[in-house]
Amino acid sequence: MDALDRPVWSALTGPQARLATGGGAGWRIDPGYGPFAAAAPGHEAALARLLRDHADTLWLIEPAPVAAPPGCVVRRTAHVVQMIADAPVALDPAIAQLGEADVPAMTALAQATQPGPWGPLTWRYGPFYGIWREGRLIAMAGERMRPDAAIIEVSGVCTDPAWRGQGLAAALIRRVMAGHRARGAASFLHSFADNEAALALYRSLGLVRHGTRVVTVLGKA
Repeated sequence: MDALDRPVWSALTGPQARLATGGGAGWRIDPGYGPFAAAAPGHEAALARLLRDHADTLWLIEPAPVAAPPGCVVRRTAHVVQMIADAPVALDPAIAQLGEADVPAMTALAQATQPGPWGPLTWRYGPFYGIWREGRLIAMAGERMRPDAAIIEVSGVCTDPAWRGQGLAAALIRRVMAGHRARGAASFLHSFADNEAALALYRSLGLVRHGTRVVTVLGKA
């Protein structure tokens, strides 16, 4: 199996097992990092016990939609395009690495722009980089899943709407991917299949289509 066929399962039973909670047939990422989860094939019923309450959700990224196991309901499904790149990229020296002191600004930007699930520990997946203007964080990007030791996900890409159209996201993605290359890893990402503008940007950065996956969001019944 290609590690990217089931990226969450590959990450939580492989390079990022230290972040996994659950056991045996069903795992989820530490909720502080986000809502991602996966189950062994045929053991989707194990997902129900991973939900903490009715406000909690599990995000599955799989080759096909996942039917709600007993005790769960499907709250959303969406197709995403998976893209990958392993070519060298140029760096922008104006980009700053973000750290713990920047978490309030990172959280505010993520909540305002909704780049994807963001938890209080999401910034700790790996290096995040940002661009500041007038004392405010206006754009950032970082990393998330490691389905394999040699491939890392680009994630958390977002720009304040007032500063869009200036190539900030592209510069940040290049910086994140350059960090992956420095560690001997390739980069991949997911984009909603109907987001043509994002897909065009990613293609321009050297990412190529690897396949289509389905996000299924589960909640308590």
